[in-house]
Amino acid sequence: MGSPKALLATPSGRTFAAAIVRALADAGVDDVVIVTGHDHERVVEAMLNDAPAVALRFARNPQPSRGQLSSLWVGMEEAVRPDTEALMVTLVDVPMVNPATVARVIDEWRKSRAPIVRPAIGDRHGHPVIFDRSVFAELRAAPLDQGAKAVIRAHAGEIVDVPSDEGSLVDVDTPQDYEALRRR
Repeated sequence: MGSPKALLATPSGRTFAAAIVRALADAGVDDVVIVTGHDHERVVEAMLNDAPAVALRFARNPQPSRGQLSSLWVGMEEAVRPDTEALMVTLVDVPMVNPATVARVIDEWRKSRAPIVRPAIGDRHGHPVIFDRSVFAELRAAPLDQGAKAVIRAHAGEIVDVPSDEGSLVDVDTPQDYEALRRR
């Protein structure tokens, strides 16, 4: 992409990371862990210049090439405490998530206490995803080559999908995806 995805600009001008943290904060999330990789210092500096008022912590994945699950494990090490009931997880390449969607996902988890709650439109699923404490051990034991999808498949019948807007599905993986986002 020519730059770390976390530092790419959304149509609003905020970096992907700052836009996501802002959406989380606007939905009432007050404790956020950002897992970085090779560009740790640049991401930290950018976030400290444009972060909303939340408890913002950073954890560096020393081997991001191992995949998304390895970053989730690093984040869990930083975020999970004995009283942690659930984790909300999102990816930096889904920067257009709407605070209302975040709030609906949280509200649904609070009501259902389902092992997994995620935004969806029809059969398409997006981010952020809430993983209940009941699946933490499974996330930690999931195969790296399958990632969290192994846990999602294992609990397919228990997942609660929450109606969402398109922002939770906008996934920027390629320069073409980024160009399409910039034209929005």
